[in-house]
Amino acid sequence: MTMAQDKKATPEKSEKKKYSRRDFLTYGGAAVMGGALAAYAPQKTAAKRKDKYPLSKKYLVCDSRNCAGCYGCMIACSLVHEGQVNLSLSRIQVHRAVLKQYPSDIIINTCRQCPEPLCVINCPTGACHISEENGNVRMVNSDECIGCKTCIKSCPVIPHRPIWNHVTEKAIKCDLCTDTPFYNKKGGINGSQACVEACVANALKVVTELPDQTDINGYDRNLQPPKKPIPNFFGAPKAKADQE
Repeated sequence: MTMAQDKKATPEKSEKKKYSRRDFLTYGGAAVMGGALAAYAPQKTAAKRKDKYPLSKKYLVCDSRNCAGCYGCMIACSLVHEGQVNLSLSRIQVHRAVLKQYPSDIIINTCRQCPEPLCVINCPTGACHISEENGNVRMVNSDECIGCKTCIKSCPVIPHRPIWNHVTEKAIKCDLCTDTPFYNKKGGINGSQACVEACVANALKVVTELPDQTDINGYDRNLQPPKKPIPNFFGAPKAKADQE
């Protein structure tokens, strides 16, 4: 290669590396705009998806600060649904943190009946569905469940609210006692819930308003009635002048 050819090749090489300030602003702005659109798109899609799923008419909330840790709710749940006392088959789970102190020593995990239920959205068979005839409760149809555990893996909270039934090898979840073959009362949104009935500490309650979804403890609230003032049976103390 001659010196002339070498000089001729040099400008071309340097020309590829040259970017003006205008080019940087143009390309950089396009990249930022593209990122902004990409970030906006999922939010818009999610907003549309939320409109597709009607809200549940009832929600199970708890008061872990007043829970006695007796597991009565779990026993009642497994009894009315499965006909046996088996804590691992309870759709409500109570965990005792023995190394922690009150009020963090007991945690109650209830199904949130999520406004955008990922268990329903990702179920490949439609077994996990919204039951319109039962007040839009999110529940699992065992006949259609194939045991893929997709609903369990999709649940956004830990521990997962759908429970694995190791006997039937299918998923189960809280249905607010809609399908309770061993319950001697009517369940569902217009009936009673076995866990609420069995709780001796009034630590469980079914409400109609959607709990706070931004707070991880939105379903754990103070369910105790306000304290009543202690009546004064002896009347107001007499003034010192009256006593003299």
